[in-house]
Amino acid sequence: MNIPQHVAIILDGNGRWAKSKGMPRNYGHTMGAKNVEKICDTAGHMGIKYLTVYAFSTENWGRPEGEVEELMRLLGSYMKTCLRTAKKNNMRVRVLGDITRLSPTLQKQIRELEEVSSQYDGFNFQIALNYGSRDEMIRAMKNMYRDVALGKLAAEDLTEDIFAGYLDTRDIPDPDLLIRTSGEQRLSNFLLWQSAYSEFYFTPLPWPDFDEAELKKAVMAYNNRDRRFGGLTAQ
Repeated sequence: MNIPQHVAIILDGNGRWAKSKGMPRNYGHTMGAKNVEKICDTAGHMGIKYLTVYAFSTENWGRPEGEVEELMRLLGSYMKTCLRTAKKNNMRVRVLGDITRLSPTLQKQIRELEEVSSQYDGFNFQIALNYGSRDEMIRAMKNMYRDVALGKLAAEDLTEDIFAGYLDTRDIPDPDLLIRTSGEQRLSNFLLWQSAYSEFYFTPLPWPDFDEAELKKAVMAYNNRDRRFGGLTAQ
């Protein structure tokens, strides 16, 4: 079986899953966070090299204040868990997105996690926090413009590869397979540049119910696609 090098997942349906069980939305987020750990482990054992999850978008700030506060608390707790998991599984962790809007404590946890795990060269795990693809591209263009103004880059030398080097995902290959759970069939401002040639897989299952069997099903569907690049079928 051809294992995709990079899988990206939009984690959707936590709140609806909790509601269906008569539980508060925050219970769904808690169980969703636990499922991230399980899927990371599964992906690594399957031979997937990169896994990127959409954990908190720039639009998520519009959710009820109490829910956002609980999500931030949960993220802080997860950062501590992820630090231990990274060491145990030789896992490098990187955070995508503009973290400057996050609390100073959470920013410190993120920088520590990235610094400590940078020495690990096994599985690569990316977490998108306060991430929006349009925001990412605007930030990239601002930094690129500064370099042009400073004479570090000539506008006529701009290429796709140079632009990609200014994105949050620099040095990370584009996703081969992008999965979205809970039945929605849209990208929701996630990896718009990077997913230009990705295969998409949509499942009605909410994220907390997406398990090892479902990930393998998604990879099987990926294997059944006739991927063509420039008129040539990918082997």
